[in-house]
Amino acid sequence: MKALTTAVTVFLLILFGLQLNAASQNIEKGLIRSNGKERAYYLFVPEKLDAAKPVPLVVLLHGSGRNGMSLAEKWKDLAKKEGFIIVGPDAADMRGWAIPADGPAYMHELVESLKAKYPIDPKRVYLFGHSAGAGVAFYFSLLESEYFAATAVHAGALRGDDSSIIEGSRRKIPFSIFIGTADRFVPVNAVRATLDALIGAGFPVDYNEMSGHTHDYYGKSAEINAKAWSFLLKHALSSAPKYEEHNFRK
Repeated sequence: MKALTTAVTVFLLILFGLQLNAASQNIEKGLIRSNGKERAYYLFVPEKLDAAKPVPLVVLLHGSGRNGMSLAEKWKDLAKKEGFIIVGPDAADMRGWAIPADGPAYMHELVESLKAKYPIDPKRVYLFGHSAGAGVAFYFSLLESEYFAATAVHAGALRGDDSSIIEGSRRKIPFSIFIGTADRFVPVNAVRATLDALIGAGFPVDYNEMSGHTHDYYGKSAEINAKAWSFLLKHALSSAPKYEEHNFRK
């Protein structure tokens, strides 16, 4: 009887250990207070990170009507395999992103709070955005080109009158752009115009035009994420990151 009890105890301890291990590999919801409001984000940190070997952080900006989890769950397996951290913040209004409500100040606060807790390489903080998140990723990148190392976007474009923000960027931050030729929400011609504007201003751009592809990032997420990560990993800031304060008109 004693032997049976011992065996059961050992089994339960092993099972409990496995459950803890599995839990540590889940995407966790976190809260941060910014501008007097509680803001939610979804975080995944791979196991057994070495404090002596900082890893990249990818900030994921979701599409309209979604939240940070929608991208975090699509990036988790790649982050686990490659050993980098991902965070998917929620927009203040799930219908879309806004400046300055959602950043760049909020992005800076979130990233700095994570740097204080985890071994993040400050020269390898990246942005990835889909749809509305892609659009705002362009702005955050250009406004904070010396803070983010590189950016990848799916189904997003700048507006035709955004030449001043392109010209005002302090660094030629690298971009990787993905767009489907059959996207009904973000016309491929608008993305081509963004490509031309960035290249014309001297920005390095990796352009991926996907024949027949629609606005559906989720169905192609594994392919897009792998290519985006391969691109991002090639880039790092040449010096310590610099964050620039901005005063936006309300």
